[in-house]
Amino acid sequence: MTARPDRAAPSLPLFDTAVVAGVGLIGGSVALGLRQRLLARRVIGLDASMDVLREAEALGVVDEVRAGAGEWLRAADLVVLAAPMRALAPLAAELAPYLNPAALVTDVGSVKAGIAAEMERLGVRSFVAGHPMAGSERGGVTHARAALLENAVWVLTPTDHTPLTALSRARTLVEELGAAPVVMPPEAHDALVATISHLPYLASLALTHMVARDERLSLLAAGGFRDLTRVASGDPRMSRDMVVENRAALKDALGRFRRQLERLEADLDEPEELLAAAHEGKRTRDSLPVVRRSLLPQRHDLVVAVPDRPNQIGAVTQALGAAGVNIKDIEVLAIREDGGAIRLGLESPDDVTHAAGILGAAGFEVRGRG
Repeated sequence: MTARPDRAAPSLPLFDTAVVAGVGLIGGSVALGLRQRLLARRVIGLDASMDVLREAEALGVVDEVRAGAGEWLRAADLVVLAAPMRALAPLAAELAPYLNPAALVTDVGSVKAGIAAEMERLGVRSFVAGHPMAGSERGGVTHARAALLENAVWVLTPTDHTPLTALSRARTLVEELGAAPVVMPPEAHDALVATISHLPYLASLALTHMVARDERLSLLAAGGFRDLTRVASGDPRMSRDMVVENRAALKDALGRFRRQLERLEADLDEPEELLAAAHEGKRTRDSLPVVRRSLLPQRHDLVVAVPDRPNQIGAVTQALGAAGVNIKDIEVLAIREDGGAIRLGLESPDDVTHAAGILGAAGFEVRGRG
């Protein structure tokens, strides 16, 4: 059993009431991160689909659900817009009249210039546009998990009108969710993701279309081809909206990509030039940072809020030890003047349930992930 003290961070919880508007894969993962890390006293899911809301509530992704905007939003001091790209601006317009001016407002969309301009037009001054560089081919709240955001680069794109206090709060939120904040202007972000995210999607479509038009190719499509075309398995409508929203930057990236292909085509007649290009490609690919999420063992976590009194961690471990619950790992998420939180790594979902009952009966606030 090891204890790993975390870095210093603001007092927990960061927010009293957080609203996640759009409870899908990313929105649900943000909501789970807020709950599991005890960053908000209450997490409300807002979505137009009652089926999604019922599922999110049943899965413990949120504490409460709402199907529409209203005066209740004024109690929120954090609002995360997590709708698909095409629905993001209409959602912002729907929520704007009810937002608390002191609330931090952010989003998780993959294109930033448009939503940043729209929020300025709506007069939402505390908005900080954001983009967590995380995702999965599997969408929906069913596949949401807080770990999806851990170690991910999370781009924040303030404008000239973004208050520094809002940007500071957004950075703290991202860090507390376990991600790494990177700050840049919205236009710079959109140009970069056009090349490293949206262009690969179109390239993936082109390759899969070639296979679809010749069934013999599908017989030979091995692991390398499947890896290269993985992003084509994403939601077609959401992917379409994403690339169309960023079409100006994407067209520029396509032009540069086309010129690279033409150069490589010419190099087929110049083996030494092609070899030099291959070496350059290998150096670049090998230098890319790798986040080894897939190599991490599955964890069954229980997060426990602890008051700032002596021997509280001891009280937790002694209570579980007496009940025969084996603690595999302990991580100190935060310790503050007004209390903090610890994460317990347990062996199974049943252990999480058992431990939660024991600690809840002892007066501790707990939240688990099986």
